[in-house]
Amino acid sequence: MSDRKSIVILGIFAADTAYKAKRMPQIAETLIGSGFSLGPGGKGSNQAIAAAKAGGKVTFISRVGNDPFGDMALAAYDAAGVKANVMRMDGVSTGAAFIFVNEDNGDNAIIVAPGAAGMIGKEDVDANRAEIEGAAIFMTQLEQPIEAAIHGLTIAKKAGVTTIFNPAPAQALPDGIYPLCDFIVPNEVEAAGIVGHDVDTDEQAVKAADTLLKRGAKGVVITLGGRGALYHTAGHSEFVPAFSVGKVVDTTGAGDAFLGGFATAIAEGRAAIDAVRFGAATAGIAVTRPGTAPAMPERSEIEALLASA
Repeated sequence: MSDRKSIVILGIFAADTAYKAKRMPQIAETLIGSGFSLGPGGKGSNQAIAAAKAGGKVTFISRVGNDPFGDMALAAYDAAGVKANVMRMDGVSTGAAFIFVNEDNGDNAIIVAPGAAGMIGKEDVDANRAEIEGAAIFMTQLEQPIEAAIHGLTIAKKAGVTTIFNPAPAQALPDGIYPLCDFIVPNEVEAAGIVGHDVDTDEQAVKAADTLLKRGAKGVVITLGGRGALYHTAGHSEFVPAFSVGKVVDTTGAGDAFLGGFATAIAEGRAAIDAVRFGAATAGIAVTRPGTAPAMPERSEIEALLASA
């Protein structure tokens, strides 16, 4: 067994501009909102901060612009203890996201403009090859170009590094990506898009997970919002309930919180099902707070919740 504990994450940073209102406006309509916030976001970036706050040793690979949002990104990594292998680019804006948050139930809808991070390529992965090959975990998503994600997963898999792939936002996936995944972790909407049927019931979730195994993934975790998560491998299928910690305020970063906690627990050598519980606890706390990266809980909070449950 390797004593490697580090987590390397490839992904994007986007400045989250979040607007609270009763509903989304129609075309040509203006609504008065009830709140606004600006903070660090982007799936990979959120996952990196979540993992670091949960106790992981994290390196984040990305690109940002040489602008105030880029400054925000680097300040967020410094505060969370994330090692930032982040290229700064002149003449290109840092990524940004429009987030609508329903003021009644915390549901969200998002538009992401990746900016500089949309230019992440294989060269960014190659520049960090030694760090990836020496890690316990390599994790990536699909907000940056898919070629970079596949290249990172390929390098990690060849080096015996545990790979976690979050296929978000959902898009058509090449067949060759599944065998690169020790864990593929979609949410219910992404899973439905990938397998071509609804994932509204437990039976449908198991069927979707079976399909992902047949395509070559070694393990599947489907996050199911308030229903919890399904952990599914060839020899083990189990639903892990969501943690109810308090009023749900904002679900925007829930999946990223889950993945950050899950990756941290796997990197520490915990059994996968225990890592799913650790991820669920991380997400359960995060949704009771506004924002994405700022909502991620500290290790002590996660452990206290798990102990009380």
